[in-house]
Amino acid sequence: MTLHPQKFDSTVIPRNAASSLCIIIPLYNEEEILPILRPRLEQLAAAMKLATTWILVDDGSSDGTYRFLMDWAEEDERANVIRLSRNFGQQMASTAGLDFADADATVIIDGDLQDPPELIHEMLERYRQGYDVVYAQRSKRNGETVFKRFTSWAFSWIMARFVNKRMPVNTGDFRLMSRKVVMALRQMREGHRFLRGMISWMGFAQTSVLFERQAREAGTTKYPFRRMFRFAMDGILSFSTLPLRLGIFFGTGLFVVGMGYAIVQAVRKIFLNADLVRGWTSLIILQCLVGGSILIVLGIIGEYIGRIYEEIKERPMYIISDTLNLPVEEKPARVSAARPLALAKRSRR
Repeated sequence: MTLHPQKFDSTVIPRNAASSLCIIIPLYNEEEILPILRPRLEQLAAAMKLATTWILVDDGSSDGTYRFLMDWAEEDERANVIRLSRNFGQQMASTAGLDFADADATVIIDGDLQDPPELIHEMLERYRQGYDVVYAQRSKRNGETVFKRFTSWAFSWIMARFVNKRMPVNTGDFRLMSRKVVMALRQMREGHRFLRGMISWMGFAQTSVLFERQAREAGTTKYPFRRMFRFAMDGILSFSTLPLRLGIFFGTGLFVVGMGYAIVQAVRKIFLNADLVRGWTSLIILQCLVGGSILIVLGIIGEYIGRIYEEIKERPMYIISDTLNLPVEEKPARVSAARPLALAKRSRR
């Protein structure tokens, strides 16, 4: 399938080039890739004609990730490190970085180098043209199984077709955002986060740049099928009541089938004097269908109720254990768009 760059809200006004860039990188057990990632980022910063910093978020790693980040922050003040108290998930780790970002342009990128940092040059050019969101769209996915590529495509298609029509296909969280987009995103404090959907929902002038996604240079994926499925559920349930409506359609369909079957049996009895005892199997099948559909709908309702329960507790989305090269203050559970959410034990500059 041939992809072409997508655009949403084609009216753009050219602006001055960004004077500062912040790159947010969530990390979880990535000690093998960090020695490769650091020189790539440093080379990128050296080629930039603007002030560049990195916010490296350690999402509760259990390997040597944080020790590497400590040395990096000690040697380079551009490396700002946030260490979360436990593993909160990639979306929460990215949110922690966004809460501390303070630059004209902010980029979220995975630390596995499957998304090339060098693509940021092209993203900054789109920013100068006037776009507020520039996302990287995958034209090819190298080093991934057929099953992974198919499920990713299917999820993107479902989201774009039925849930959020502004949702671009074949994209991840790798994207550039202007300062006003980041500030608007900080106002959205829901606990079940699906950042790519939230950003597309906000609007603003958006466009894409195409690239070929490469295989991992080191380490292993942190997204097995179980986590991928949960992530997909978060994306669908956070942006649509479609599953609830599907329950209505499914129930209506079963009702029509049941009524049709009843009419058929009535005709057989009245006009053909058929022995209805022979319909026992059909009756059991219908009961199973009806009972199963009820349980499915109740499960969907329960999933939404569970999310409401979790949201009204108003717990912080993440807890910070430590920071390096970043100041941290005590913050309330709910924060304004301009203030980061953080509960910290200590901070070192």
